[in-house]
Amino acid sequence: MPINRTAPTDELSWQEAALCAQTGPDFFFPDPGSSTREAKRLCAACDGRDACLEYALTHDERFGVWGGLSEKERYALRRQGR
Repeated sequence: MPINRTAPTDELSWQEAALCAQTGPDFFFPDPGSSTREAKRLCAACDGRDACLEYALTHDERFGVWGGLSEKERYALRRQGR
């Protein structure tokens, strides 16, 4: 996941130690219809998971796996009022 340099530094501090920073973006942005299982497994082991999910929900990230959730799962979470 690319680091957004326009956001405040403390808001993105979780990205520096995030496990996703050690893999390529294709892992978290798979082709349509591809499995997100491996990305979610890596997210589950990441200490930054909660901050990542909060960031994705706050910034309306619509693509990829963020905080261990797919696009559809984040959409459902938002519809529930999180």
